[in-house]
Amino acid sequence: MRIAVIGGGPGGLYFAYLWKRRHPEAQIDLFEQNVANATWGFGVVFSEQALEFLRTDDPETADAIAPQMEGWSNITLNLRGQRVEIDGVGFCSIGRLKLLTILQARARAVGVAMRFETQVQSLDQLQGYDLIVAADGLNSVVRRGFEGDFGFSITYSGNKFAWYGTSKRFETLSQTFVKTERGAFNAHHYRYAPDMSTFLVECDRATWEAYDFANKTVEQSQAICEQVFAATLDGHRLVSNKSVWRNFPWIWNERWWHQNMVLIGDALHTAHFSIGSGTRLAIEDAIALTRALEAESDVQNGLARYQTERQPIVKKLVKAARTSADWYEHFAEHMKLAPMDFAYSYITRSGRIDDARLRAMAPRFMAAYEAAKRAEVRHDS
Repeated sequence: MRIAVIGGGPGGLYFAYLWKRRHPEAQIDLFEQNVANATWGFGVVFSEQALEFLRTDDPETADAIAPQMEGWSNITLNLRGQRVEIDGVGFCSIGRLKLLTILQARARAVGVAMRFETQVQSLDQLQGYDLIVAADGLNSVVRRGFEGDFGFSITYSGNKFAWYGTSKRFETLSQTFVKTERGAFNAHHYRYAPDMSTFLVECDRATWEAYDFANKTVEQSQAICEQVFAATLDGHRLVSNKSVWRNFPWIWNERWWHQNMVLIGDALHTAHFSIGSGTRLAIEDAIALTRALEAESDVQNGLARYQTERQPIVKKLVKAARTSADWYEHFAEHMKLAPMDFAYSYITRSGRIDDARLRAMAPRFMAAYEAAKRAEVRHDS
């Protein structure tokens, strides 16, 4: 089988590697428009058990990634100078470029032909392939050519965000909420290397307009964010890498394949950064696509199986991501709550965690929260 993989992000690299490893006779050509060591953004975050979904079928890749990851077991929320820790909500992270480097090495080792600095501008360049895997992200050239056939749709969240890094080390995944005279800001920050952290700044449109960010340069916006979060950064600077203000794009495709073309990762669907699942979703898409193709005797039946089996799982997660994003759309209102109430609102925002689950996974936080509520009742009576 001849397969063209368009896009050298985690999803495309992992599919190319996985298929070639399991089918050495296949010809896999991966096309990536950027150089091998280029990436945007900084770190990517996974849940605490992030690599367990790899270990069953691919322990070697899991073992290659695991030593490069930073991990922690709590979430820290900072509001009005007070700090609330939520125990038992573990995460781990890795630099995006580090992850890509590992996956590139894995793909190269099994014989994937990787063509960096090669832009696919037309599908006419891909004649003769049995399968075209579109892993080329939000602006997928494959999807753009057949948007009606894929049932493509896109909407945008109202909040604005800019993705920075910093040399400030944060011990846990943290959220810092700051009220200024012109509006409210939130920063999502966590370390992805011993000496580097992601620092994603978010605000609502009213705040963005009050600061006139539309007419600010990248450097001017960065300076304002450094000032707003000066106490959090503790003397460290923000680092920019194409750190422009964006609205989060909600991408969805009702049909996941057309002819011999199939979508995975951000070309297919997006999930809000507040649940930290974009990279994992792309890799899991690659695994699901591989299994579906192997279970059927021809490509089109395999692609149909891929959508049938994988789509309900992704829909459930995207629904939770939308609920989480809706909470952030109104985070300035939530900031008026008492810190413990705010933390409870935050951790239950996606609708996937009820009180019983929270008592089991975060017993120290839940005991403190319930004690605070009992104290309120006594005070009111």
